[in-house]
Amino acid sequence: MDSIIIRRVEKKDAKEISDIYASITNETDKKDFEAIIKEQAINKNSLAFAAEIKKNVVGFMICYIVTGVFGLKESAWIAAMGVSPQYMGKGIGRKLAENIFDYCKKKEIKDIYSSVQWDSTDLLSFFKTLGFGRSAFINLAKKL
Repeated sequence: MDSIIIRRVEKKDAKEISDIYASITNETDKKDFEAIIKEQAINKNSLAFAAEIKKNVVGFMICYIVTGVFGLKESAWIAAMGVSPQYMGKGIGRKLAENIFDYCKKKEIKDIYSSVQWDSTDLLSFFKTLGFGRSAFINLAKKL
């Protein structure tokens, strides 16, 4: 396997990351997600990392650092992630997560959360291998 470089997301990565996202979610309209990626590239309260092999983006992870949310002092929330299907199972997601963990340790952020749909067994399994478990939060939703 070629060497994997983990680096901060840049605005120029938006299309490649959107393509990865679309390949996983079967989403056809990528413009909104591209705009989100460009915003994360410049947002100081965001940790957005890209995994690169041979100058091609093959994975990404977006994490927000928030303060004062539901009684927590400071916490990190993994909001989105993905790895190109042809590179899944090669440790890229783990390397992206380890960058988030390292950053949080340096900043003394002790709580990291994510939200996963109950039937996303692959994603649930991935987070379990990283040491995630159920949290004290209950996800709530309201449709309008």
